[in-house]
Amino acid sequence: VHFLIWFRLVRVKGFTIVMTEKKANGQHTKVGVLGGTFDPVHMGHLAIAEEARARVGMDQVIFLPAGQPWMKKDIPVSPTEHRLNMLKLAISGKPYLKVSTAELEHEGSSYAVETIAGIRQELGAGAELFFIMGWDSLAVLPLWREPERLIGMCRIVVVPRPGYPAPDVKALDAVIPGLSRRVLMLDKLEVDISATEIRERVRRGLPISHLVPEAVEWYIREHGLYLGD
Repeated sequence: VHFLIWFRLVRVKGFTIVMTEKKANGQHTKVGVLGGTFDPVHMGHLAIAEEARARVGMDQVIFLPAGQPWMKKDIPVSPTEHRLNMLKLAISGKPYLKVSTAELEHEGSSYAVETIAGIRQELGAGAELFFIMGWDSLAVLPLWREPERLIGMCRIVVVPRPGYPAPDVKALDAVIPGLSRRVLMLDKLEVDISATEIRERVRRGLPISHLVPEAVEWYIREHGLYLGD
């Protein structure tokens, strides 16, 4: 069976994404979005992106480093330059993984609904969006800005978070109507790595080679990051 594939290059802040529209079978490009401070990016982040991509059939996953998350206003984060550079090193050689600077370029607090709306507009109707988050984030989704609008623009892919109970999707559905129909729960994927632990290990002079990609470890050592945490 032969079908035509139409290619369209779309510029999203920080990178160019290749959109494909399969005219014969109506399939759209599936794009995942994984947000976080990535301070630093670690093996757990990469495992989540790879697993979500494989199990949902995503064409690409966008890493979305946060500028100043509204829920973490009082928590200091490393300079944008370092977090962005480490992300680029971590995904090097994997063309299906991208980094967007949309939230880094946003002045003031950033909100997922606004960022997703921007990405949605940039990609157009040829893309199906999936927002990847942990159990802990889904549990507090009712506290986010315009959660109903958010789930209308993308589906939510949820991964387990060690130390947190599985969220009650039925109860959440009563607060955010229609949520249960927009959620994909990925079980059997528990990644027990935290950026906090990595920063502490660096400060104490302990090895982190099993927790971050080699290039990221080199960058941390080369720039003396986290020594004063």
